[in-house]
Amino acid sequence: MAQTDEDLMSGVRQGDLRALGPLFERHHVHLFNFLLRLTGDRAHSEDLVQDVFFRILRYRQTYRDGTSFTTWMYQIARNARVDALRKKRPEVGVELETLSPADARPTPADRAESTQQEELLRRSMSLLPEEKRELLVLSRYQNLPHDQIAELLHCEVSTVKVRVFRAVQELKKIYQGLLSEHKRTGRGAWAVADEGHGNAV
Repeated sequence: MAQTDEDLMSGVRQGDLRALGPLFERHHVHLFNFLLRLTGDRAHSEDLVQDVFFRILRYRQTYRDGTSFTTWMYQIARNARVDALRKKRPEVGVELETLSPADARPTPADRAESTQQEELLRRSMSLLPEEKRELLVLSRYQNLPHDQIAELLHCEVSTVKVRVFRAVQELKKIYQGLLSEHKRTGRGAWAVADEGHGNAV
């Protein structure tokens, strides 16, 4: 029977450093996606993943039995990202993976529309306040349960639910605004969003 994350982390804390390997294999992809959707920078996200697991090893004695390893790991990831932001603030550009059925065989028009929607969603996410963007990444992309998010953010579960709802509503509002402007002008989402700033691409 496979050991739980918590059992493995307890082993790491007690000196069984080999137990860190299975934890890395189980979580490094999810952790990378979490950081990538916040930073938009693959190389930076890869560096942060390495930093997070280094910190897990370095601060292993602070892990407490009964604590969700996933929640503890994401807290370390948030701290690592904040520390990195103090040194360098990367441009936010949330990357979204496109998963299409193999037999869908999209037409060129379908692909163009899908690309436009992804671009609009990416830009909408980047325009959200950082705390709301992080909340949506945790709840909608990482599928972290509300109780774990509440523990991570040090608030009540009911508060998390309200914040997620408000973040979704704000994201929809931003998305619809960009979409309406795009339809009106016929230009790309980036050009619309950056109008007046000389940054259209």
